[in-house]
Amino acid sequence: MMPARLGLSVAVLSALLAGCSPSHEGGSASSGALVAPTGYYRAAPEAEGKPRECEKPPQPYTGSLNFPSKYEGSGKARDQLNRGAEQRYLKLTGDMREMEMGVNRMVGRYFKYGRPQEVDCAMDWLESWADAGALLNDEHNHTGMSVRKWTLGSLAGAYLQLKFSTSQPLKAHAAQSQKVEAWFGKLADKVVSDWNAYPKERSNNHNYWAAWSVMASAVALDRRDLFDWSVEQYRRGVDQITNDGYLPRELVRETRALSYHNYSIAPLLMVSAFAKANGLDLRGENDGAMLRLVKNVENGLRDPQKFQQKTGHEQADVDLQQSSRFAWLEPYCALYPCSQSTNAWRRSIEPLSTYRLGGDLTQLFSGQLP
Repeated sequence: MMPARLGLSVAVLSALLAGCSPSHEGGSASSGALVAPTGYYRAAPEAEGKPRECEKPPQPYTGSLNFPSKYEGSGKARDQLNRGAEQRYLKLTGDMREMEMGVNRMVGRYFKYGRPQEVDCAMDWLESWADAGALLNDEHNHTGMSVRKWTLGSLAGAYLQLKFSTSQPLKAHAAQSQKVEAWFGKLADKVVSDWNAYPKERSNNHNYWAAWSVMASAVALDRRDLFDWSVEQYRRGVDQITNDGYLPRELVRETRALSYHNYSIAPLLMVSAFAKANGLDLRGENDGAMLRLVKNVENGLRDPQKFQQKTGHEQADVDLQQSSRFAWLEPYCALYPCSQSTNAWRRSIEPLSTYRLGGDLTQLFSGQLP
């Protein structure tokens, strides 16, 4: 069977049945200060263990954001990996990934062990990049502006946990927080400018990830303009979903269509979760299209033949090997009344964490709060 080639566990495959139904109530965003979903207010435990020495942060990246695409030379489907281009990309963007993963690790350790030194180190790293004006270079290509929004989403997503925690870990970092938030604001403005200039007819998963990075920044900075832009991008994405639950701009990825549908739903669900926390229920948009999309992904993971028939191409499995690819299950099941079988799948692969969304989503959306 095709699902076995996707490398998913028996528990996952046996549980993959769609079974959620959304509420279709409307609503508009409240006019007060922007807030985060409930899990972001969790407190850290009492400090335990020996404090770590803070590592030196990666060199702030201030150069040109012109990077090769790993699909260089692949044609319009953009589904064939170029190993040489991928290696060049990984080398040029290594500092960004080290920064993203490092800050996420420190924030995660703070909420696991309660050591304030983890916050001290994370803020030192963020301050160093803020002081340097990292990633603000105006010279960029498509891959470069993608890296900018990915990095912002990772860092702002992790920072939100420190910002809203009832433990108030940023209380001792007021000056650093001011610098970091000013930098996030500049980055978010760049992301908005980058993707406003991108042709609307080519809008795809990149726009959804831009929406997530701007939403995370909006809530961290309490900026309604960024919040509204993120919601606009969400609506544009959901409006693309067809009556039978597909994203046309991801179907063109041919052998990677299922992978890119799976990849697309994570930022959309995060934007929806943050909007709902602020009184704006987006679940009914385009006649409940988000649910149609997620059900298609679930069914496709169980039986990739559905996507093969739709695209005319056998689906590649390389992007569906890690549980982090399914971290979207946490905001999904917080937004929708997920079925017993979907919850069984989710529980079988928890904890679900991805640095691109700011860390451990199991704790943020379904974990037991202290």
